[in-house]
Amino acid sequence: MRDDVPAVTVVIPAPPDLSEVVAVPAARALHWPAQKLEILLVRGRHPAVQRNQALRQARGELIYFLDSDSIPPPDALQRAWRHFADPAVQIVGGPSLCPPDAPAWEQVFAVVLASALAFGPSRARYARVGQVRTTSEKQLILCNLVARRQTLLDLGGFDELLYPNEENALMDLVQRRGGKLVYDPDLWVWRRPRHSVAAFARMVMTYGRGRAEQFRRHPTPGSTLNFVPPLFVVYLAAVPVLLAVGARAWSLLPLGLYGLAVGAQTVVSARRHGLVRSLQAAPLVVLTHIAYGLGFWRGFVGRLRWATTPPPTDVTIERIAI
Repeated sequence: MRDDVPAVTVVIPAPPDLSEVVAVPAARALHWPAQKLEILLVRGRHPAVQRNQALRQARGELIYFLDSDSIPPPDALQRAWRHFADPAVQIVGGPSLCPPDAPAWEQVFAVVLASALAFGPSRARYARVGQVRTTSEKQLILCNLVARRQTLLDLGGFDELLYPNEENALMDLVQRRGGKLVYDPDLWVWRRPRHSVAAFARMVMTYGRGRAEQFRRHPTPGSTLNFVPPLFVVYLAAVPVLLAVGARAWSLLPLGLYGLAVGAQTVVSARRHGLVRSLQAAPLVVLTHIAYGLGFWRGFVGRLRWATTPPPTDVTIERIAI
């Protein structure tokens, strides 16, 4: 490898009691000169706070954000670095993919995450979609993200009153200031989905709450699409009332069209993931819309999670030997 590559800091937030952080050995295996690679394991109870403190202490020109369970391939940094030849590029990311040896139900969750009907443009976070391109925050995910450190510091880092979606608000700000975000489908990490239906539903509800809180603190036109699931929840709640007053035909029409859309998505998914997994995923697509919608309303009308109680700031940073 050339000697003129930039210094890179890998930032891995983890809870205080997590004993096995699989991202650490994966980061140590990255193909990058040891003298230009720094790994920070940042323990705490609020990832936005942890990442901000790591940003301030990092030595790298580029920051590679991984989650504690992210496993990048050894050539990940080599692939990401080439995009920063364009000085306008500030952030580069790619998908988080379900490992092929994950348990069966996790494979089904991966089908849902990668479906256009369930996650819209954000499915690119969980599947290799299209070609290298400039993009928006909707297609990038923080468990696999490379950014210019100084840019993030200049913009104040992550909003510590948001979790999740702190990265989405920051990426929106980067774009508004003229910076480019790049999606590379071949810049991927392995990362397992949730282990049960209940855990999956809680995750999606958290995503919905986070998006609503992001909209309240940093409203942008890009969040308009995220109002569809919560409005769908309102419609489902209104259907029994509409039926009770005799509005049978037109009140059930949207539900019929929705059923056709779920069926069409199942057919599309079956071509790539197989019929059995796609049939198992179909009801979870519906669950995704309902859980996201409920979470969104909770975040939209409730108090902001960290508005009255400051986020925990007790953080320890360990520099991992290469």
